[in-house]
Amino acid sequence: MRALFPLIVFTLLAAGSGTARAQSCDTLIDKVTGETAAKTTDRRSDYASFTAGEDMTLTLACGGTDHSSVGAQYRGATPPDRYFDVFGKAGHAVTGIDASVITEAAHRAQATATKLRHSNVDLGGARVTCSAMVSPDKGPLTLCAVIENSDRS
Repeated sequence: MRALFPLIVFTLLAAGSGTARAQSCDTLIDKVTGETAAKTTDRRSDYASFTAGEDMTLTLACGGTDHSSVGAQYRGATPPDRYFDVFGKAGHAVTGIDASVITEAAHRAQATATKLRHSNVDLGGARVTCSAMVSPDKGPLTLCAVIENSDRS
């Protein structure tokens, strides 16, 4: 019995630690489309891409037992407020963090990225990262992602 105790404790801790990480990719895809009204353009067992209006796409990487992430891509250097709103909703669908918190973090990260090319804002449970670049074939691009991490404080 004494040898089983650590195994039982570990099993209980592992079972209780899942949040969005434990959700299936199909569930996360449905949550992203439900919260953002984006249209799924590619759906795989661990990945999906979406259109979210003119000049905006979303991508979802499903982590299974690892961490999941969702990214928003905008063709342009200065995304409209709608970009940040949709990104916040998609981030909420994946991480469970309030959409307004993700939206605000994305505004801060994007503003810094326009000066430094890349910026991160850490949130309890996730990191928001944004990049600003100019693609030779697509022109100016704004790229932001919210990535789950194990710090859920």
